[in-house]
Amino acid sequence: MKPKAIVFVIFLLVLVTAAQAGQYKVTRVYDGDTIKAQGHDIEIEVRLIGIDAPEMSKKKGVPGQPYGEIAKKHLTGLIHTKVVDIISYGFDQHNRLLGVVYFEGRNINLEMVKAGLAEVCRHKIRKFDLMPYLQSEQVARTTQRGMWSISNIYISPRVWRKGKEE
Repeated sequence: MKPKAIVFVIFLLVLVTAAQAGQYKVTRVYDGDTIKAQGHDIEIEVRLIGIDAPEMSKKKGVPGQPYGEIAKKHLTGLIHTKVVDIISYGFDQHNRLLGVVYFEGRNINLEMVKAGLAEVCRHKIRKFDLMPYLQSEQVARTTQRGMWSISNIYISPRVWRKGKEE
């Protein structure tokens, strides 16, 4: 391995270790499941693991999903400019940290599901317990909270994205 490659690998290991857990200030909320945060002398994009919020508009004049803007506003109200704890579960294909965000002891990922503003991602994630998320989603659906109030026209964000790619 070349010396530059070794230095890069060491840098990545340090970065991942620093990002495993710790406090970060939320500097931006992109949508209902993605944020930017600063801490430990780094800036990271975090994809809230275990959840999938309704999609927002990606282009002017092209509407997003119902509840996409509401999900973003709700997440913004919960954590924007706040110092949060982030537990890492690695990185996604877009090099965003996959994490659970906690504020004042509350699991923010789970709060989004409870509010009916995110559904559960059903991918198996190593060492990540989906059961509380699935239970909370069931309660939100049953009580028709948030996006579940339009269950007759609701489309999963995963299905929505596939339809927009075609």
